[in-house]
Amino acid sequence: VEDDDKVGLYSYKVQSTITSRLANTMIQAKMVNNARRPQPIMFDVQVPKGAFIDNFTMDINGITFTSHIREKSEARKMYAQAKAKGKAAGIVRSNALDMENFQTEVNVPPGMRIQFQLHYHEMIRRKLSSYEHVISVKPGRLAKHLEVDVRIIEPQGLRYVHVPNSLGDHFNGITTISKGEKKAHVSFKPTMDQQRKCPKCSSTAVDGNFVVQYDVNRETTGGELEIFNGYFIHFFAPENLDPLPKNILFVIDVSGSMWGLKMKQTIEAMKAILSELRAADQFSLIDFNHNVRCWRDNLVSATPAQVEDAKKYIQTIHPNGGTNINEALLRATFILNEAKSLGMLDPNSVSMIVLVSDGDPTVGELKLTTIQKNVKQSIKDEFSLFCLGIGFDVDYDFLQRIATDNRGMAQRIFGNQETSLQMKNFYNQVSTPLLKKIQFNYPQESVSDVTQSSFHNYFGGSEIVVAGKVDTDNLQHLESIVTATAANAELVMETLRDVEELDGFMKKDKYADPDFTRKLWAYLTVNQMMAERNAAPTAALKRNITKSILQMSLDHHIVTPFTAMLIENAEKDEIMLADQPKDPRKGCCPGTLGLTPNAPNNNKGIPAWANVTAVPVSFMPEQRSPPVSSLSINRVDNDPHFIIHLPKSQRNICFNINSEPGKILNLVSDPGTGVVVNGQLVGAKKAENKKLNTYFGKIGFYFQKKGLKVEISTEKITLKDGSYAITLSWADTGHIIRKQLLISVKKESNVTITVGEEMSFMVLLHRVWKKHPVNVDFLGIYIPPENQFSPAAHGLIGQFVSEPEVSIHHQTPGQVPEKPQAIMEVKGNKFTVTRGVQKDYRTDRVLGTDVLCWFVHNSGKGFIDGHYRDYLVPHLYSFMKKP
Repeated sequence: VEDDDKVGLYSYKVQSTITSRLANTMIQAKMVNNARRPQPIMFDVQVPKGAFIDNFTMDINGITFTSHIREKSEARKMYAQAKAKGKAAGIVRSNALDMENFQTEVNVPPGMRIQFQLHYHEMIRRKLSSYEHVISVKPGRLAKHLEVDVRIIEPQGLRYVHVPNSLGDHFNGITTISKGEKKAHVSFKPTMDQQRKCPKCSSTAVDGNFVVQYDVNRETTGGELEIFNGYFIHFFAPENLDPLPKNILFVIDVSGSMWGLKMKQTIEAMKAILSELRAADQFSLIDFNHNVRCWRDNLVSATPAQVEDAKKYIQTIHPNGGTNINEALLRATFILNEAKSLGMLDPNSVSMIVLVSDGDPTVGELKLTTIQKNVKQSIKDEFSLFCLGIGFDVDYDFLQRIATDNRGMAQRIFGNQETSLQMKNFYNQVSTPLLKKIQFNYPQESVSDVTQSSFHNYFGGSEIVVAGKVDTDNLQHLESIVTATAANAELVMETLRDVEELDGFMKKDKYADPDFTRKLWAYLTVNQMMAERNAAPTAALKRNITKSILQMSLDHHIVTPFTAMLIENAEKDEIMLADQPKDPRKGCCPGTLGLTPNAPNNNKGIPAWANVTAVPVSFMPEQRSPPVSSLSINRVDNDPHFIIHLPKSQRNICFNINSEPGKILNLVSDPGTGVVVNGQLVGAKKAENKKLNTYFGKIGFYFQKKGLKVEISTEKITLKDGSYAITLSWADTGHIIRKQLLISVKKESNVTITVGEEMSFMVLLHRVWKKHPVNVDFLGIYIPPENQFSPAAHGLIGQFVSEPEVSIHHQTPGQVPEKPQAIMEVKGNKFTVTRGVQKDYRTDRVLGTDVLCWFVHNSGKGFIDGHYRDYLVPHLYSFMKKP
C-alpha cells in the first residue's frame, strides 16, 4: 500500500545494544520514490537529549556517503572548497545545542531508492530505581519490514527486564523478551497489517517511544566497579536510604501563553505533586506573569491544612499577561536565602526551586545571559534550580543552561494529554534526594582523569557514575577500599569483580561493545567539560576548556558544538556538512540536504538536488520581498503604528494600538487558508509623559495546513514542525526551506517569509542602544495586500482583505497647518480623522520613509470592527474569534 505522496518505506529498523549502561543505537530507513516525478524524501528522527551522534551514512542508488568528524572551521573550509570547484555539496542540519532532532530531506528521482542510517550513543540513566532506555520510533508511514531490536549485556547480572506498553494497546502481545542471567533480548516486529491504525487504513499506528526498563543485581553497598581495556566505571546507587527533608519553592508561569490545556494540566499536576510532600518538608508557591505573586512570603511546613490551602490557591489561577522570569526567580531565591539566614532550615535538608514555564521573558529583564547571571549570583551554590519547559515554544536551551549552572537539571514537557504525568514523574525524580554530599577517594597510584557524572552530582537522581583511566599494573590499590561519605550513612565498598572474569565475559559475547568503558568515560568527560565551560568565570578559562572539548570530540568521533560532521562519497566529489554554515546562502539551506544549483550532472545516477522542495531556483528571497512602493503595503511598525493601504481608493489609513506589555494582538486570522499572524507586545524600560510605549517584541506565524510555526523575536528566528525545530539568529544571513515555505534572514536587518506563490511577509528588526534609558529592541511587520487570503480572513490587518467603502469629506485646517482634519465615514460610522505622516522603515531603517495617511484616533475605533481588545488572543499561534 502506497501513501498519497508515493514514498514507499520498505524497511525501518532500530538496533540498540546496551553494554553496562552504554547504549549504542542505529536507526536505519530504506525508502523508494514510487511516484512518476522527483519528490523530497525525508529522514527525521528523534535523538535523546544528551546523546552523541557519532555516525551518519546514506546510500543513494548504490552511491555510499560516509561521515568524518572535523573541527568546525576546517569542515566548513572543506565544504566551501568543494562547492568552489563545482562539486556537489549540501548541508545536513544538526542543532548542536539541542540535538533532539536529526532531519535530512533529499529530492529523489522516480524509481530511485535511498537508505539513511544514523548512529548515536548515550549513557542510560537510572530513574526511580530502574534504568530506562527510550527509543523514538516514528516511521511516518507503513513499512514492509519494521523492527526494533534491543540487546542488553550487564556483567553485574539482570534483576528484571520490562517493556511497558508505551506505543499503545494496539500492539499488545507483539513484543518478545528473552532474559538470561546477564543478557536479555527484546524484539518488536509488527507486520504491515499489525502496523495499520485500522484494518483498511493506509496510515501507521507506530508513532511514539519504545521503552525498555531494567535493573541490575545489587549485592554490595559500595556500588559496582567495572575495569576493562584500561578504563574503570564505578556505578554507585545505594538503596533503602530515607529521603532528606526538602525546602522547595514552586515557581509557576501563569502568563497568557499558558492559557488553555497547558494551564489546566499544570494545575492538576501541581495538585498531585503537593499531595506527595512529606511532613518534614517546607514549601511555598510563586506564580508570575508580568507581575510576581507569592502564596506565602516565607516557607511553611507541609501540613495537611497548608497543602490543602495551596491546592485551593492553585485552582484560582487564570493565565494572562507577559512573562517576567527574572523577577520571579529572584523572589524565590530571596525567600530561600532569608529562611537560611534566619536559621529556619534543617542542616540536613536540601533546598530547591522548581520553575515551570512555557515561554521566553517578555517583561522586565529580557536578556537571557543577564537573567542567568542574576540567578547564579543570588543562589550562590546554596541550593538547586530545576526547570520544566512546557510545550514546543519554550527556549529549552536557556532553561537547561540556567538549571545546569545551578546544580539542577531541565526537562521538556510536551503539551499533550500526558503533561500532568510527565510533570509528576519529573518531580518524583528530582525530589528524592538520596545523598546530600558524597566524595570518592580513589588511589592516585592506580587511576587518572577521573570524571563524576554531573547529572547526579548533588542530589535528585538515584545513581552516581564515576569513570576514569586505570593502571592495570596497580589494580590491587583500586580494588582495596573506596569510601563514600553520605549525609546519613558510612558506606564502604568491597572488592566487586574479578577483572579477568569480566574480560572473558565481554570478549565472548558478540554483541558486547568492547569499547564501552572508553565511550562511557568520554561521554561523562565531555558533558562535564561542557558544564564547566558554561560556568567558566573568565574568557581565558573558557577557551582552554573549549580546546579540550574539541580534542575529545575529534579523538572519540562525536559531534559537539565545536565539531562538524562531513559526509562524502568515496570519490570525495560530493560533500555534505552536518552543521549550520555561517552563510547558508552560498550553499543550500539548513533543514535540507542538497547540491549546489550549478553542480554538474554526472553518470552515477546522483540527482540534481538543488531544488530540494520543488521551488524554482530563481525563487529567492530578494525577488519575493514585498514591493518597496510605500503605497502597496500593510504594515505595523513602532509603537505599534498600523498603516492600512486601501488599493481601490488609493488611501492609507493609520491608527495606533495602546495596550499592555505581554498582550498578544491578532493581525491576521484566516481559517480559510489556515494562516495566523500574531504579535506579542513588549514595553519600554520606563514610561514617558505618564505613558508606557509598547512595541512588538515577538511575531508568531502559524501555517496550519502545513503544520508549520515560525516565531520571530528580537533574538532569533525559529521554524517549528511538530517536535522538529530549527533556529537562526539575527547574526546569521541565510535561509530555511521546509514544505515549500521559505524563510530568508538578512543579518541584523529583516526576515522574509514566502509561502509558495500565494503569500509573503517581511519582519524588520529595530535595534537600539543597549544602554538607552527608555527604548528597547522591537520588530515591525509588513504584509502585501496581494497576499491571497480567503474571504474569511480577519484580524487587525486581515479584515481589510475585503476593502471597505471609505468616504473622507469636509476637510478643514487643523491646529497644526500641515495636519488638516476631515470627516471619515466607514462601516456606518462617522468620526474625525487627522492628516499626518507615518514611517516606512524597509528602505531606510534609521530615519524611515514618510508615508502620508489619514489617522484614526482612539486605537482605530470605528475603522476596525469592534474594539481593539477583541483582537487579544491567548497564545502566539491562536486563531481569533470575530468581534
